Amino acid sequence: MAAARAVDAGHEVVGVHLALSRMPGTLRTGARGCCTIEDSMDARRVSTALDIPYYVWDFSERFQADVIDDFLSEYAEGRTPNPCLRCNEKIKFEALLDRAMDLGFDKVVTGHYARVENGADGIELHRASDEAKDQSYVLGVLNEQQLEHCWFPLADTPSKELVRQEAEQRGFALARKPDSHDICFIPDGDTRGYLNDKLGEAPGDIVDQSGESIGSHEGAHGYTVGQRRGLHIGTPAPDGKPRFVLEIRPKVREVVVGPKESLQVTLVAGTRMSWAGRKPAQIDEGMDVQVQIRAHAEPVDAFAQLVDGELVIRPEHPLVGVATGQSAVVYAGTRVLGQVTMDRTERLEPEAVAV
Repeated sequence: MAAARAVDAGHEVVGVHLALSRMPGTLRTGARGCCTIEDSMDARRVSTALDIPYYVWDFSERFQADVIDDFLSEYAEGRTPNPCLRCNEKIKFEALLDRAMDLGFDKVVTGHYARVENGADGIELHRASDEAKDQSYVLGVLNEQQLEHCWFPLADTPSKELVRQEAEQRGFALARKPDSHDICFIPDGDTRGYLNDKLGEAPGDIVDQSGESIGSHEGAHGYTVGQRRGLHIGTPAPDGKPRFVLEIRPKVREVVVGPKESLQVTLVAGTRMSWAGRKPAQIDEGMDVQVQIRAHAEPVDAFAQLVDGELVIRPEHPLVGVATGQSAVVYAGTRVLGQVTMDRTERLEPEAVAV
């Protein structure tokens, strides 16, 4: 539908499918995929219907190096990466955009639900009109130069259902194709099994906050902060309440667990940041913002400040289930200011936790 609207607007449009694996069977298929042979054929049929050229570009080596290898190295260090953000940053809006610019194209057009606008300070990224489908979080890694060459034609459509209805009216057979989700390069959806296969088993202890061993695991890389299920702890908590993963210590092969209350975080910070447009002038002194830590999380009021090269964000209310390695995207209203990969967090002190 993004391609169709670009054609309707009178542009010269070329369809491109990204081949991200030399072995397509290693990508998710059916309703759960996004870059498979099935998707390639769907794109070809739409391109034929729109009477536009269609190409398959092989970015498998870049995808391996910039997304899959990064995913594995982050888990090996005890962090929880977001491969979809990395793919947007390194593949769709870097490798693809660079090639498109080299070939003389003006913009990369995708079906993301987000808006690019010209504001008083230059180019800006904003939330889509349909907040339920807003995808500005996963685009928070885009910089000013990339945003200058992006176009998201679906941004102002009030709902995805209306997009599907329009696709049906155009005769597109995939109008009711289910949404893609999950990690495309883990075909069976078993992330823990995938990590064990790629990183090897590294048995260790599951410990409580006092350091006492209460269970064992086959690899700390198979866990993420906030996880509740699949811990296989034989010893019940003294209060009988569920335990959650609080911390991952890969060097000593420990997974720390504790009560849900101990997941509350009062500060997130990191040095790996980018700005979606110009760097906000007030950020050095500090400014009121909203922070979002997951694609479908509710934004939380916060105070953000750049301190010695580190973006420090203090939410007004504690965040829950924050995992280092993921992105905190910072907003001012609907506008995306930028993002930072969270390197460290601070939790509520035990005596300050409400039970």
